[in-house]
Amino acid sequence: MLSAHFDKLRHTSLGCGAHRGSTKPRPLCARKLLCLGWAWLLSFASPAGHGAARPNVLLICVDDLKPLLGCYGEARVRTPHIDRLAARGVLFEAAYANQAVCAPSRNALLTGRRPTSLGIYDLGTNFRLAMPEAVTLPQYFKQHGWRTEALGKIFHVGHGNHEDPASWSVPHWGPRGGPAGGYVLPENRPPQLTREEALFQNVPAAQAAKLPRGAATECADVPDTAYPDGRLAEEAIRRLRAAKDRPEVPFFLAVGFLKPHLPFVAPKRYWDLYDRASFQPHPLQQPPQGAPAFAPTAWGELRQYSDIPETGPLSADQQRLLIHGYHAAVSYVDAQIGRVLEELDRLGLAPNTIVVLWGDHGWHLGDHGMWCKHTNFEQANRVPFLIVAPGVTPAGKRTRALTESVDLYPTLCELAGLPVPAGLEGISLVPALRRPESATTKDAVFHVYPRSPKGLGPLLGRAVRTARHRLVEWKRPGAPADTAILELYDYAADPDETRNWAAQQPQVVARLRALLAHQPEAKPQLRPAANRLQPTATNAPPARS
Repeated sequence: MLSAHFDKLRHTSLGCGAHRGSTKPRPLCARKLLCLGWAWLLSFASPAGHGAARPNVLLICVDDLKPLLGCYGEARVRTPHIDRLAARGVLFEAAYANQAVCAPSRNALLTGRRPTSLGIYDLGTNFRLAMPEAVTLPQYFKQHGWRTEALGKIFHVGHGNHEDPASWSVPHWGPRGGPAGGYVLPENRPPQLTREEALFQNVPAAQAAKLPRGAATECADVPDTAYPDGRLAEEAIRRLRAAKDRPEVPFFLAVGFLKPHLPFVAPKRYWDLYDRASFQPHPLQQPPQGAPAFAPTAWGELRQYSDIPETGPLSADQQRLLIHGYHAAVSYVDAQIGRVLEELDRLGLAPNTIVVLWGDHGWHLGDHGMWCKHTNFEQANRVPFLIVAPGVTPAGKRTRALTESVDLYPTLCELAGLPVPAGLEGISLVPALRRPESATTKDAVFHVYPRSPKGLGPLLGRAVRTARHRLVEWKRPGAPADTAILELYDYAADPDETRNWAAQQPQVVARLRALLAHQPEAKPQLRPAANRLQPTATNAPPARS
């Protein structure tokens, strides 16, 4: 293709030193030919398709957001702004987190390495203890001239962990309050922080355990900016306006919204969008038949809250309240995302901005008798994932192409015209963005969750998800294959995961285990003597600011 193009240039253009008036074409001189060749190559350098203008990136991360969105076919939920974003680009119907908990999932997205390669499956171990030399996705863009900024929850902050200064051109900005707090009603605001608020502010766990528990929900008649996500949207708008005044510098703006993470707090008008009586507890209240007893979650995260029993099931009314609260929080965060997207349009930045919306993992809303995330089941691992890339993505298309969080890093590199760094474990999704209805990406995606069942020791549940099946292989890292405990789910025969099919489909089990065997051996949990990256926590009683 290149040689044909240069032949055409040679035989149709006047060369250097051609005689004026001559009708005979002369060969191009080497310098002019080289310049034309480079110009032609550079015209194809950026798939985003804006000539020399490097595309901006707006990365929207949403904490605990499952695909409970109108654009994913959930007619009841009110998410008009995210739905409009989906109508402008490509929606991935089969997108999966690499682990259903915040820190490892975000590490995967931002480093391009799965948790099994980092050996980090918990909240408190910083990824740089495993890979000090890692160049994160925003850090890579920063190295290539982008101004990178982080607002809200991008990397996991709390439980001993913190943001990654090397990734950003300016210090990280976070709103007052956090994923586990931000209450506004006086009865929910004791003088000291609540237990969950303290953990997200890196108060030591032993000290946090002595603090009062907060409420799992809050409905207050207040403006959107009374809660952290409203203030986060305001700051994102301010950053976009500042970026507009720096047209010569492309931006990579990461905005991490906190809801619908627990507690489910939102202004009253978002609660009023729904009739609580119309919500019913999930009809499937039992774990899958034949699943290991340790595979489900005990939803300890939810039980940290004062209005949730520490043991036993939830009443039907409690379940309705939580389902209602999750919907209200989703609609609230949708409105804040809408404010940011509207400002992007108003400023005229949208035509040269790649927009990504990603949920860090799913959430159990009572299915299988479970709440929260922390499992290898479908509801905990499937995530919303939307990409709008001007000049690349057709409007309003959907794709069934399998994808996982580690795929975003190489995808954004290709869209921005950057070389893809070596060592990334994902693949570029640009073919699926260009041809969403026909392109295939990969045959399987991978995720993991750890468990420490009594008498079995620390196990890793390594999972492989194909278009039809999910296999989970539970064993100690490095242990012989014949020690594994297996789960198999067949979503064609049993879309609700009501039973473990491993004994009935041995050939499928063998095929999927072979896929796992071709993956690098999972590393055990990294356990440094001390998290030397952890900021020093105060020993003073954690007072509310």
